[in-house]
Amino acid sequence: MEENKLVSVVIPAYRCAGTIARALDSVLEQEVPLEILVIDDCSPDNLSEVLEPYRKLPFFHYYRNESSLGAAGSRNRGVGLAGGDYIAFLDADDWWEKDKLRKQMDLIERTGVVLCSTGRELTTPEGECTGRVIGVRSEITYRSLLLHNCINCSSVVLRADVASEFPMEHEDSHEDYITWLRILAKYGRAAAVNEPLLKYRLSSEGKSGNKLHSARMTFRVYRYLGFGYLKSGLCFAAYAANGVRKYLFSYKKKI
Repeated sequence: MEENKLVSVVIPAYRCAGTIARALDSVLEQEVPLEILVIDDCSPDNLSEVLEPYRKLPFFHYYRNESSLGAAGSRNRGVGLAGGDYIAFLDADDWWEKDKLRKQMDLIERTGVVLCSTGRELTTPEGECTGRVIGVRSEITYRSLLLHNCINCSSVVLRADVASEFPMEHEDSHEDYITWLRILAKYGRAAAVNEPLLKYRLSSEGKSGNKLHSARMTFRVYRYLGFGYLKSGLCFAAYAANGVRKYLFSYKKKI
């Protein structure tokens, strides 16, 4: 493992006072050198009060946006402020297994990739683990990613210079998906730890909660990539089929 490599954990925060402590505590359990950057996107709840116990930590940094930037803009701001060699994204309602970053940094060192993700276990909106696991291929190519987004944002670790090179754009679509595709179009492949090291909280309020709305955003991804309507439609059809297959072939974790 590249133990001297600092990982900057970027957490965009909005209306998450009830969930962010669990996310932060899971980061504090990681076994690699890190810093934490919480980007408060003008959250109207008592987020600042919830974060008070963490502010004494020398590697914890809190920033509040002057005006709302959205999740993508807040992540981009975090990347710009980060001092680490690598960036790890984590949404404020998700959390990690304690050895997530160590396993990813080991894999990055072995494979030389610029981006690494993991599998995930789904949890209820209340944060109860369901045991339902969605796996991921150990190697992800541009072509395979084009037909199915298997990279969850809260699972990602990527080189900081690459994160700066490809900021997240077009929040009316799946902006993280566009970013992963652009990265793989240049760098060729990503790697993944096929273990449920991410606990992913299901919610009907997120951008992907409304399936019809999510479908429209996915189609926009291909259009923003410069594809014509026919190619965008073909890619979307494959994406939809793979999305159904993903949930059909998810599995129950053994206790």
